[in-house]
Amino acid sequence: MAPIIMRASIAVERDIQTAVLANGIRVITEIMPHVRSVSAGLWINAGSRRESGEQNGLSHFIEHMVFKGTTNRTAEEIARSVDSIGGNLDAFTSKELVSFNTKVLDDHVPLAFDVLADLVLRPLFLEQDIEKEKGVILEELKMEADNPEYQLHELFSSSFWKDHPLGKPIIGTRETIKRFHREMVSSYYRTIYAPGNIVITAAGNLDHDRLVELAREQFEGLSPGGPVPPETTPKNHSRITLKSKRSLEQVHLCLGVPAHPIAHETRFASYVLSTLLGGSMSSRLFQNIREKRGLVYAVFSELNTYRDAGCLAVYAGTSVEAARQVVGLILEEFRRFKDEPVPADELLRAKNHMKGSLMLGLESTSSRMANLARQEIYFRRFFTLDEILEAIEKVTADDLQQMARDLFDPKKVALTVLGNLNGFHIGREELVC
Repeated sequence: MAPIIMRASIAVERDIQTAVLANGIRVITEIMPHVRSVSAGLWINAGSRRESGEQNGLSHFIEHMVFKGTTNRTAEEIARSVDSIGGNLDAFTSKELVSFNTKVLDDHVPLAFDVLADLVLRPLFLEQDIEKEKGVILEELKMEADNPEYQLHELFSSSFWKDHPLGKPIIGTRETIKRFHREMVSSYYRTIYAPGNIVITAAGNLDHDRLVELAREQFEGLSPGGPVPPETTPKNHSRITLKSKRSLEQVHLCLGVPAHPIAHETRFASYVLSTLLGGSMSSRLFQNIREKRGLVYAVFSELNTYRDAGCLAVYAGTSVEAARQVVGLILEEFRRFKDEPVPADELLRAKNHMKGSLMLGLESTSSRMANLARQEIYFRRFFTLDEILEAIEKVTADDLQQMARDLFDPKKVALTVLGNLNGFHIGREELVC
């Protein structure tokens, strides 16, 4: 049966409008009149990579602390305010961003936005709450420490981005968390939560002018913060890290190479390459390592890109007896991409997978709201769906082969292995691709 061709000429107009408040805060909306919901987000353009060594985990800690109470609401009132209207309220911290977001029915936008603004603008940071929350986050850290995938990725990151904030855990460490105190929290908050770092986005059945007015009422009085810590460009390290943990049944491994930054001109070739490698059930890694050989349950690739750096990594969980074979099979796929052009039907499937995922994702107001923020923060412009679909469509087999040759350099391959290793060892001479 011939493969289905998903044409790139899917004309979908996006009604995106922007405004800039007097203090520089950017407000971006996308009107989606066919829905009844609105998703709104306040984005802080400074994640954990802005932290110094002793501050490690502070961005994540502040994300937690703003929910503990403001000058207008107690912690319980914050929780009830959005629950009572059937909406949701959430937050997350990443390496480069912090997000506070909500999704509600269109009738409840003023209340939901007031809650978001209250969290970001008026946290109390009470000493007793700080001490309690340190206990909560230490428990979160223990929970993550019980998750071997989390442990593996932190080990890999700390080795790959050695001595750089990108290699530090977002949540922090036991040592750094225990040392947090009110002045430290307040000082970092005042520096980072400043107009130059704030972007407000919303998508759904909304009125742009009304949302801008809500933003102006809440945020226009926010004064500039202090000098924001500069971001230092990371250097990657191609290290082999083996850590034995007897309590684990599986051996977990992460094998990665440096990749291009998020806004690099060849980024779509990187996305397609990662999709072909291990981005779906029909990918080469899934089919060849799991389905054909039965050596793993989980195997996938992930492309982690930042402002000035990136990493294409492969995760697999297997037995200690099969670990060397799995590493070899991953490297074999790297080599195949370098040596052989991707067949036309396989390339078409990967493109269709990406385009379908993109279109389905943008049916959600939450996804569109987040998409607006990332495009503004990383690109300072908004790409139409047709532009993105066309960029995916333009990727050729030659582009992928060149990308593979750029990325899959044996000298740059890094490997981290975690599990009951029982004497397992692997050397640099075996990481050939």
